[in-house]
Amino acid sequence: MVKIAWGITGCGDKIEEIVQMMIDLKNKYNLDIDVYASKSAKVVLKWYKLWDLMADEFYDIRLEVDANAPFLPGKLQTGKYDIFIVAPTTANTVAKVTHCIADTLITNSIAQGIKAKVPTYIYPPDNKIGEIETIIPSGKTLKLYIRKEDVENVDKLREMEGITILNGVDEIKETILKYVDNDNPNI
Repeated sequence: MVKIAWGITGCGDKIEEIVQMMIDLKNKYNLDIDVYASKSAKVVLKWYKLWDLMADEFYDIRLEVDANAPFLPGKLQTGKYDIFIVAPTTANTVAKVTHCIADTLITNSIAQGIKAKVPTYIYPPDNKIGEIETIIPSGKTLKLYIRKEDVENVDKLREMEGITILNGVDEIKETILKYVDNDNPNI
């Protein structure tokens, strides 16, 4: 069974699609997914009315207290998880990781997981310059402009050892399915 630590930050872009994909993959492939949510992630998940759904679908959502609590960094370092996925990821989290700032649960876990060679996959929706459209909880479309500074930080992450940047929700699914196939070659 593939064991996944899944970090969620306060990014709302694609959050509904990502949560549904998490649930679908968990149920279809019997994945062991432990969810770690930043303080801001809880706010966003509640705003999108996804918090209760997540709580129903996942045994225990571990909510950030500080950079070491809950103790995800230690679990990553001691081999509890096969992979660490952070999706969706805010531009703030990307900027911190790019500059080796590890002062939140998610940023510290990325830093510590990489030191232990845990494959780490990050999906930052702010990954190319230009205008994007995102759906807000009311169902309306919101246009946002992605700044070159945010994209430059994503590009710096692409160069960092131990981190793989995923460019879309489909790439998250493809990555997980590679681990499922390796774990169950007869599927």
